[in-house]
Amino acid sequence: MLKRTLIDLLTQAAAEAQRTGKLPSITLPKIVIERPQNTEHGDYASSLPLKLARVTRLNPLTIANDLVSFIAPNPKVGQVVATAPGFINFTLKSDWLARQVEVILKADETHDNTKLETAGRVQIEFVSVNPTGPLHVGHGRGAILGSTLANVFAAAGYRVEKEYYINDAGNQIDAFYRSLYTRYQQYLGEVAEMPEDGYLGDYMVDLVREIMAGNDDRFRHLPKPEIASGLGKLGLEKIIGQIKADLELLGVSFDVWFSEQSLHEGGQYQEALSRLQQGGYLSEKEGATWFVSTALGEDKDNVVIRSDGSPTYFATDIAYHYDKFLKRKFDTVINIWGADHLGHVSRMKAAVAAMGIDPEQFKVITSQMVTLRRGGELVRVSKRSGDIITLRELVEEVGADACRFFFLSRTADSQMDFDLELAKKQSADNPVYYVQYAYARITSILRLARERGINYENGDVSLLTTEPELTLIRKMLLLPEIVELIANTLEPHHLTYYAQDLATVFHRFYKQCRVVSSNKALSKARLKLVEAAKTVLSRTLHLMGMTAPEKM
Repeated sequence: MLKRTLIDLLTQAAAEAQRTGKLPSITLPKIVIERPQNTEHGDYASSLPLKLARVTRLNPLTIANDLVSFIAPNPKVGQVVATAPGFINFTLKSDWLARQVEVILKADETHDNTKLETAGRVQIEFVSVNPTGPLHVGHGRGAILGSTLANVFAAAGYRVEKEYYINDAGNQIDAFYRSLYTRYQQYLGEVAEMPEDGYLGDYMVDLVREIMAGNDDRFRHLPKPEIASGLGKLGLEKIIGQIKADLELLGVSFDVWFSEQSLHEGGQYQEALSRLQQGGYLSEKEGATWFVSTALGEDKDNVVIRSDGSPTYFATDIAYHYDKFLKRKFDTVINIWGADHLGHVSRMKAAVAAMGIDPEQFKVITSQMVTLRRGGELVRVSKRSGDIITLRELVEEVGADACRFFFLSRTADSQMDFDLELAKKQSADNPVYYVQYAYARITSILRLARERGINYENGDVSLLTTEPELTLIRKMLLLPEIVELIANTLEPHHLTYYAQDLATVFHRFYKQCRVVSSNKALSKARLKLVEAAKTVLSRTLHLMGMTAPEKM
């Protein structure tokens, strides 16, 4: 990548400056390469001289000039300039930029790939909604964040595993079973009150009807506990099936569906608690077992086993992460949780540390609430059921591509308004339409070339010398940097901004540069450039899990 090339050039220049006495023999600070906001300052810049000045007490502009004098010639770099108060600006060579069109075309679907030094095995666990009801709109945000991150990490060279944690044990499942049994009694015409902690949605009535369709006698002669258990297991299977189907509508899939119950059956739960016990992190008080979180900087200790002997949600989560790190040996674990789990993050990090795992290997993204609007009007309830708005309803109304783009367009930790009308609008106001229209325009240009029998395989890219052409190439070369940035920051919203920027630059190029013209040589060169733009925009859309429509 370009940034690494520039870092190497600066490192070598600094070493030469130290060898000749221009700089004292000190440990160099971390060299950071950035993109100037003002393009007149070049393609890349470094503030290394300013950092060195703070340590050496030398004039930063003098340091910058000295370093520039020691920077070795490079086929990628044209101009290197020292500027006040102490920056070094790099401008790429135009002929090198033009040649990158061929590089992109040769790389094709791997253009964005960038093997990071830290790449290893990463597990991304997301959605993991209790299988007690349908997915709602908020769950879709976490689903899209997780699946997009998985795409990005794969492009960055990681071995990625996507996982859904099925909470099929504990109080919420007991309440689900009891609720379903009550709806079954009501289905039979009996008088039965829903439990206080029951699931009241209409979907529970529909679920019983679906289970009983054509099978009215299947439970009639069984004891009550067997009916409740049998109904519950069937209901659980059907809800999980619905969740899978709804996620598939969004293009979201998982490599592993992990059962909470398996932690107890496989012994991981007991092994994890034993490990904490051996480390001195468990204590008995008030009839319960506590994780001594305060020993690791937490404000208070936390219960892991209640006084009645049942495990808390925290206890099973500890066992789950014991399994992730110490059984399956992932190098990095990323969880995407709803904002209501924010308070759970620090104590889980403490538990991970108590098990002897570096907490830096454990990363959590908390996804904030989503508000639906229809223009200026707030949408609160479902048109179909008068209840919560399900994820399926949203996808059916605006489409999977709009859902994915809009959910990705804001940082996960910020609340977002999702405008249904804007998401369906077929104009440049809608960023989804704007980006996909750029792709459709690209394919129409290439289709025209085929219809006219233009073979541009031998096009000479050295003819690409105008500013609109070179600006488009510069923008295309950014995708690997975007992949690296997201892998380091866990912020996939950068893809949506990049996609819009790339579309804007392409539309501008299209207006300023006639692609197919009477100048056959230039037409072939520009068609190669358009083909490269197609590759990069396609990869960007696919990283976001979106389609690349050839016609609109």
